[in-house]
Amino acid sequence: MSTSDTPWWRTLLRWFLGLLLVWAALGKLANLQEFYVMLVAYRLPLPQAMLRGVAMVLPWMELLCGLLLIAGLRQRAALAWSLVMFVTFVMCTGQAWLRGLKIACGCLDLRFVGIEHGSSMAAMLESVEFAFLRSVVLAAAAVLVLQYAGRKTQDAAEE
Repeated sequence: MSTSDTPWWRTLLRWFLGLLLVWAALGKLANLQEFYVMLVAYRLPLPQAMLRGVAMVLPWMELLCGLLLIAGLRQRAALAWSLVMFVTFVMCTGQAWLRGLKIACGCLDLRFVGIEHGSSMAAMLESVEFAFLRSVVLAAAAVLVLQYAGRKTQDAAEE
């Protein structure tokens, strides 16, 4: 199966995931301290040193995976790591939602698209409930694209 046999929807979905990851990364990298404070608000049973490490490493992972997906390079690895991140986001936002935490998810800097913090739109988009649902959809999208990438690799090996 050649690259030209890739369905348009798969390429579009891969680019969407990549752009979303780059957007998420840039917002966090612009203010790592703010991102760290948002992580602490989740009240996860993790040492502070580990949360600081996550605050420093996660944005770079998001950026790397996003750029690889946009460029179409190392797609399987980028998709697999993206899926790991999305599933982790599902677990973190899900536990916060179940515990009734009223916190901003810390996922995306909405100022990039002209939505100011404190607005009702920002409150809804930054809620852990919405972030949980968004993460579930993103994980499902990554699985869909990854499954196709796996079939493509298997087809090429059989030829």
